[in-house]
Amino acid sequence: MERKFERFEGRADVIGTILVKAFHLLALFAIGGATVWSAVHSFLDMVAAGRANVADILLLFIYLELGAMVGIYFKTNRLPVRFLIYVAITALTRLLIEVINKTHDANLTVIIITAAILLLAIAELILRYGSVKFPISEGPEEIADRPSTRRAKQT
Repeated sequence: MERKFERFEGRADVIGTILVKAFHLLALFAIGGATVWSAVHSFLDMVAAGRANVADILLLFIYLELGAMVGIYFKTNRLPVRFLIYVAITALTRLLIEVINKTHDANLTVIIITAAILLLAIAELILRYGSVKFPISEGPEEIADRPSTRRAKQT
């Protein structure tokens, strides 16, 4: 009876892995497609307006970074946190430009946004230092694929 259960569990693991990978690929294609669609839409809006300001160009950089993030995740199954920080810095820079264009004044909002950009830049520096000083040989995919200690004890 236990042997039948082990075979069933093995088949269920295979089916579960296939379903998770299929969802993973479908979601990546959907995110990538939405990113391209949004970038093209924004670009066409700029063309229709006959001009592009710095905030518009920064928006295109955000789309570029999101697309690169999806591509890297598709190839490596690893989500680089650094790219999220780059997106956040670019978005905050875009917001900073819009605030300054509207208020034409250095107020508390400008200081807070600038401090947030500085904090993210420091976080990026810490991540880079940590990845050089303490490299990891395995990613989350390899760690997740390891047999658990509980299963290892059962066999």
